[in-house]
Amino acid sequence: MSKTHELPNRNEVKLEDTWDLTSIFESDASWDQEFEAVSEAMSEIEGLKGNITKSDISLLESLKLRDSLTHRLELLYVYAHLRFDTDTTDATYQNMNGKIMSLVSKFSAAFSFFNTEILSANEQTVRGYLDAHEALALYKHEFDILFKNRPHILSDKEERIMASMGEVMSTPSQVFGMINNADIKFPDVTNDEGEKVPLSHGRFGLLLESKNRDVRKEAFYGMYDTFSNLNNTLASTLNGQVKAHNVSANLRNFDSARHAALFGNHIDESVFDALLKGIHDNIGLMHDYVDLRKDVLKLDDIEMYDIYVPMIEDVDLKFTYEEAQEIILDALAVLGDEYHAVLKRAFTERWIDVRENKGKRSGAYSSGVYGTHPYILMNWQDNVDNLFTLAHELGHSVHSYFTRKYQPFIYGDYSIFLAEVASTTNENLLLNYLLDQYEDEKVRAYLLNHYLDSVKGTVFRQTQFAEFEHMIHVKDQEGTPLTADTLNTMYYELNKFYYGEAISTDAIKYEWSRIPHFYYNYYVYQYATGFSAATLFSETIYNGGDVEPYLNFLKAGSHQYPIDVLKLAGVDMTESTAVDTTLETFGKRLKELRTLIVK
Repeated sequence: MSKTHELPNRNEVKLEDTWDLTSIFESDASWDQEFEAVSEAMSEIEGLKGNITKSDISLLESLKLRDSLTHRLELLYVYAHLRFDTDTTDATYQNMNGKIMSLVSKFSAAFSFFNTEILSANEQTVRGYLDAHEALALYKHEFDILFKNRPHILSDKEERIMASMGEVMSTPSQVFGMINNADIKFPDVTNDEGEKVPLSHGRFGLLLESKNRDVRKEAFYGMYDTFSNLNNTLASTLNGQVKAHNVSANLRNFDSARHAALFGNHIDESVFDALLKGIHDNIGLMHDYVDLRKDVLKLDDIEMYDIYVPMIEDVDLKFTYEEAQEIILDALAVLGDEYHAVLKRAFTERWIDVRENKGKRSGAYSSGVYGTHPYILMNWQDNVDNLFTLAHELGHSVHSYFTRKYQPFIYGDYSIFLAEVASTTNENLLLNYLLDQYEDEKVRAYLLNHYLDSVKGTVFRQTQFAEFEHMIHVKDQEGTPLTADTLNTMYYELNKFYYGEAISTDAIKYEWSRIPHFYYNYYVYQYATGFSAATLFSETIYNGGDVEPYLNFLKAGSHQYPIDVLKLAGVDMTESTAVDTTLETFGKRLKELRTLIVK
């Protein structure tokens, strides 16, 4: 009998495969000492009340205290959560993680008066302080952002009311979450082995990738028949959430919910419109992708449950972690010596926690704060997916490294709008590199399919979601009731536009009712814009363009608005150029894949 592979305990993992956190705190005891010191130092916050804007000196001292406590809390937090994630069963780190989360909440509550007090002061007086005092000049961009919010800040009484209504306005989302994650009951369906298994959200995605069309079809209708029985209830929850977004935007003097949501990230609405235009102008490429699927799968008709099954059989490409390091170093050499040096540091200075062990958090991420390494969590497996995941997380980490190296603490981060650009740029450069390395048709087809499915899922699908989200907010703002029939019809017609007339699967009209992103308030479009910006960067660099603008983007942090950071690097997201470039690349690779696999 073969012996079952068991995961090692944390203390059995080789030291060189774990991250080194001693640069943050030498020991858990050092962390405990700093936790007590910060807890005590927070008593100084109370003394700021009523004094912040009395003079330029008091303003500077107030900002210094805020920044100092914030940074110290961040260091405590990142150490605790990294320790906890490597062994979630360890009671010591469970307790440490809980303690710092509680202290962060206490800090947020204690500092809640800070911006309100500044905004209650005379703006010209405060700006005078910034102009007169050299040390305060650093904060000009931060204060530009704060004062830009002034028209949307209400009176103290109104702000208290809005704050107290926060939980009420999130109720529709919470109800949806309980239904979608806890109360919903799915039927049993047949898997690839012919066994009856309970359908679930996680299993649904796997079953839609089955080579057996009957398995895919049964899972698809099992999912959407279930949601059809909740159609009116979930229309009510989504309607309630949309109304909450629109009412909140109106009360804060915004033109619309979209205006409010994008304003919060300093994004002009033209960026959203440019994304839709780029997709609409090139939607025929998505229809061509659907046609290719139909031909490859040898189907007389294609349905929505045929959209996720891989067109290419798995290729046996395996890479050890050590081999992956060399491949990534070679693939990203085009980014220059400075970038390359940071990658080598990540590999040699134990920034990466590599191996899976008992109790370790699943998945992968990049994490760290100002003054720490940009650490990476992996659960390494010797396959292509992990190779791309490592390149992706290194993109985040090098972005963070450069941001913190070249920006002061207050601008040493970057907007969520920019967060996926560097990681996806790395993935695209890695893909180009691998396509250059492999002439084998099966391997090339596998890599091309990987790319096309990424664009389908990240650019087309997320834009479809964003467009539907905007449509329902506009309908509500216009006074149109968002009934189940209205939502079903709108979603079905939009789905037909995106996937083409070849697909007529009626049950897809219920898909809106299972998508949590529609409760997030204009979030999903950023997946598509980030991927598009990354494509423009990676194609420019791969084809011999100047890498310096991209490196400057990585170093810019938040000292300028995110749109301006991209624009200075040559990517104007208020136009559709980045989306057009992405879809042009998609079209070329779609054509090559058709040539390789349709004989």
